[in-house]
Amino acid sequence: MTEISFVRDRFLTAEKPPVSESTALGWIHRNLFASWTDGALTLIAIAAIVYFLPPAIDWLFLSAVWSGPDRSVCLTVDQGGLLPSGWSGACWAYVNDRFIQFMFGSYPRDQLWRPLLVVAMFVALLIPMLLPKVPRKGLNAILLLIAFPIVAYVLLLGGYFGLSHVETPLWGGLMVTLILSFVGIAISLPAGILLALGRRSKMPIVRTFAITFIELIRGVPLITVLFMASVLLPLFLQPGNNIDKFLRALIGVSIFASAYMAEVIRGGLQAIPKGQYEAADALGLNYFQKMTFVVLPQAIKLVIPGIVNTFIGMFKDTSLVTIISMYDLLGIVKASFGDSGWITPVTPLTGLIFAGFVFWLFCFGMSRYSAFVERRLDTSHTR
Repeated sequence: MTEISFVRDRFLTAEKPPVSESTALGWIHRNLFASWTDGALTLIAIAAIVYFLPPAIDWLFLSAVWSGPDRSVCLTVDQGGLLPSGWSGACWAYVNDRFIQFMFGSYPRDQLWRPLLVVAMFVALLIPMLLPKVPRKGLNAILLLIAFPIVAYVLLLGGYFGLSHVETPLWGGLMVTLILSFVGIAISLPAGILLALGRRSKMPIVRTFAITFIELIRGVPLITVLFMASVLLPLFLQPGNNIDKFLRALIGVSIFASAYMAEVIRGGLQAIPKGQYEAADALGLNYFQKMTFVVLPQAIKLVIPGIVNTFIGMFKDTSLVTIISMYDLLGIVKASFGDSGWITPVTPLTGLIFAGFVFWLFCFGMSRYSAFVERRLDTSHTR
C-alpha cells in the first residue's frame, strides 16, 4: 500500500476572479491589452487614428465639393482673389460628372441598357450560385457559365437580332474590369486543375507539356503576355485574319492566371495523404472517379485561400491592359486627368481614391466570401 507522504494543511491563496470575456471590458483586455506590447501598439494605433482620421474625413467629406459643372467649383481663391490655391477638399463633382464614363467607357449612351441588363442578369445568377441553401446548383451553373456568356456577348457586342454593333474599343471602365475578371476566373480554375493534374501525371508527354507551360508563363510578367497577345500574335496570322484586341486580352489574362492557379491546386494535391489515393484504388475507382470524388474535393478545400488570393490578384492586374490601349476602371480614370474642364490639383487624387475604393470593395467582398466558405467546409472541429 502506498503511503501518503504529504497532506496540505492550509487553503490555497485566493486569486482574483478572471475577467469575463463576454463583456466589453473582457474583449478589450483580451484583444487590445493582453500584454504590454499589445497595449503599446494599441495606444500608438489610437494616436495615429486621432491624428490622421479627422483631417481625412474633413478632406473627403466635410470640405469636399459634391456637384458642379466644371473645375471652377473645386478651386478655392486665395486672399488676394487672383490665384487659385486648389486645396478645398475632394472634388467629387468631377467623379459625378465622369461616373458613366468610369463605369462603361465610351459605350454609346443610348445603348447603356444593354450592359445594365447584362449586369442585372449576372447578379441574378451569381447570388443563388453563392448561397449554399439555394437548390438546383447544376442548372444555375449551366446558366451562369454557359448560357450567360453567350447572351452577354450578343447584348454587349451587338450585330444580331437588330442590335447595333458596338466595337470593343468603345468598351471601358469597370465593365472591362469585370468582364476580364469573370472570364479569367471561369477559365483559370478548370484550366489550372487540368495543368496541376498534368504536372503530376505519370505520362511523360503530358507532364512535360504541363511543366513547360507553367514555368514559361510564370517566368514572364503579365505585361509581356499582354504585349505578345496584342502585338506579336497578329504577325503570325495571315493578312486579313485578325483577332479582336479585347479577345486577345481575355486569352492573355486567362492563360496567365491558369499557370498560377495550377501551382495553387498542385499544393492542395500534395497535401492529400497517400492513404486517400490507396483507399480510392482499393474501392476499384478509376483515375477519373478517384480525382473527381475523392482527391480534388479535399485538395480544393485546403487551398481555398490560395485560390481566392489568385482571383484577387487577377482582378487587380486587369489594370495592366492599358499597355495594349484598353482602358479598364483605373486606366480610364487616369486618362480623364487630361480633361481641361476638370484640371485641378485635387482631381487626380480624388479619381485615384474613387478607383481604389471600387477595387477594394470587390476584393474585400471576395475575401469575406472566401472566409465564409472556409468556415462552412471546415470539418476539423478546431475553429
